[in-house]
Amino acid sequence: MVDLHSQYLTMKEEIDGAIQQVIDESSFIKGSAVKNFAVSFAEYNKVKNVVTCGNGTDALQIALMALDLKKGDEVIIPAHTYVATAEAIALLGLTPVLVDVDLDTFNIDVEQIEEKITNATKAIVPVHLYGQCANMENLLKIAQEHNLKIIEDTAQALGATYTFSNGKKSKAGTMGYIGTTSFFPTKNLGCFGDGGALLVNDEILSEKINMIANHGQRVKYHHDLIGCNSRLDTIHAAVLNVKLAYLDEAIAKRQKAAMVYTNGLKELEGIEIPQNTPFSTHSYHQYTLKINNRERDIVKSELLKKGIPSMIYYPVPIHLQKGYQQYGYKKGDFPIAERLAEIVLSIPIYPDIPVDQQIYIIDSLTEIMKKTNT
Repeated sequence: MVDLHSQYLTMKEEIDGAIQQVIDESSFIKGSAVKNFAVSFAEYNKVKNVVTCGNGTDALQIALMALDLKKGDEVIIPAHTYVATAEAIALLGLTPVLVDVDLDTFNIDVEQIEEKITNATKAIVPVHLYGQCANMENLLKIAQEHNLKIIEDTAQALGATYTFSNGKKSKAGTMGYIGTTSFFPTKNLGCFGDGGALLVNDEILSEKINMIANHGQRVKYHHDLIGCNSRLDTIHAAVLNVKLAYLDEAIAKRQKAAMVYTNGLKELEGIEIPQNTPFSTHSYHQYTLKINNRERDIVKSELLKKGIPSMIYYPVPIHLQKGYQQYGYKKGDFPIAERLAEIVLSIPIYPDIPVDQQIYIIDSLTEIMKKTNT
């Protein structure tokens, strides 16, 4: 799905040098590379502050902790997302409230949100799924009207740009109260292990988040808050410092690769290509197709026979997961999310994917679909 080794080879000398510098300094926790990356990442996103942490799930949990919510408070999330979105909420004793998603964009259906808002609702976590932003302009209006906080989960859309109706442009993850992201190796900006960050414009909030991520302390051994231990390792920060300089180029390459797929598959019967919104660029963390549910698993199996990997993101909706039955949802509650679980299929995409491999994938899908459609 992603060729991480070939990506490494394109910047091997710089990455090796950055890692060696960390080893030479032997400051493996909170070394200079961590601070340097936080500053550079804030500049890239045009946000005032970045707090790094151990992973994207921690980023979500820390963001929620910073809101000082009480047990039972409700947080609205999309029904079609990775479990981490709900997991961070549940771990804090909060209640995840699911909203169905848009069939074309895969993101939360903003028009269904207000009917889910109660006196216990405190926040909304839109997930910018597969690489493009949810409808943030309307989400921000809803949040303002109901005094809610928005925590953006931008792990899959890092680098995407949102354009408001007045022409203002913002990076994904910088429009809400707090933005969160992951640096998992396969992400558009990935380190050599787990890593994450929070994007914040408010100075006081940023300091609070920094304390939460560091055992609740501002001064060593003085714990003013109940926090956690979530740190971005210095070696990972050194790698990210190198890769950040190439992020826009990498996204442009992903977009170019996406166009190869789009042009080759747009007329193919039985397959729907990704739909782009008018307000967000697409960073193509995934190139996700929709395939008739009676054929999706067959297509996946046939692709594998031809040596082509593919992934289903995500095969079981959160409300049907055994661990989340306590929230009282049942099959049929979120028909779009359930439908997507049956029909989505992501095919390989990464910055330097060879065009001949893409053509092979397109030709293979064409052959497979012709067989299944006859």
